[in-house]
Amino acid sequence: MVNAKTWTLRKHFVGFPKFSDFEMKEEQLPETKDGEVLLEAVFLSVDPYMRPYSAVHMKEGNVMIGAQVARVVESKNPSFPVGCYVVASTGWRTHSISDGKDLQLLLTDWPDNIPKSLGLGTIGMPGLTAYYGLMEVCQIKDGDIVLVNAAAGAVGSVVGQIAKIKGFKVVGCAGSDKKVAYLKQIGFDEAFNYKTVSSLAEALKKCSAEGYDCYFDNVGGQFSSVALEQMRRFGRIAVCGGISLYNDTTKQTGPYVQTLMIFKQLRMEGFIVGRWKHKDEETLKQLMAWVKEGKLKYEEHITKGFENMPAAFMGMLKGENTGKAVVAV
Repeated sequence: MVNAKTWTLRKHFVGFPKFSDFEMKEEQLPETKDGEVLLEAVFLSVDPYMRPYSAVHMKEGNVMIGAQVARVVESKNPSFPVGCYVVASTGWRTHSISDGKDLQLLLTDWPDNIPKSLGLGTIGMPGLTAYYGLMEVCQIKDGDIVLVNAAAGAVGSVVGQIAKIKGFKVVGCAGSDKKVAYLKQIGFDEAFNYKTVSSLAEALKKCSAEGYDCYFDNVGGQFSSVALEQMRRFGRIAVCGGISLYNDTTKQTGPYVQTLMIFKQLRMEGFIVGRWKHKDEETLKQLMAWVKEGKLKYEEHITKGFENMPAAFMGMLKGENTGKAVVAV
């Protein structure tokens, strides 16, 4: 028998999450049955989507949702031998039992010098999100100018780098001078700190007087109201997230977009990464190839200790991370 630690949602979040909204529990797992494996978490992910998803998909008392890179420590399933590593959507747990249906093996040729935690980041869901948002939703084409906000985060930093690999001009914004310096380091053409500019509209114009063709939106809210004004005709907006809205207790109201979208003939599309799951294997191989070639750089913000999951989650929502926020067990 194995004792598993879990973090549960004690109370639904009202406004910004609090430590008292979470509760750590222990549970004893049963013996594995034929076809099952026992997983031990190595790295766990904390992501912005967990904040809005918890309100829609979770009940109080449920284990917090999320993905992890786990090691198979016991197996009665030949597809997942002992010692292999998988990505599992088992939530905030130290150990879990799976029948294998919800597991994704890490790429078989994963190099020893590339951290397996990237299976939760650049070579995982955030990397896939960045790729599909650009290639499938924005459908970037020759001459496009790309704008991405929350650009130093797990998704935004990959968006900008893929766009540069493909030969496009990229403008990014972030919430600190340190993050802006990081964006310049990984190849963004222009970057600015949205917290210190006197006018967001003027900052966007300074970075690209011609406007923008592809806007990869992770933030929503007031930023997007300003950015939409600077879209070029036939521009595309990939709506990936709305982190500026997630912790509101009173819903924001803003300018209505219909007239602007009509006259500029814009296309705005929300998306969830799972839509292109059938392409994941080939896309992950491409992301890994770019990492190996040094074209796609990564940064991780690693918090040590399963007991620190809530703190890591709240820190990520505050923007404390550059790159992917991960918890190492």
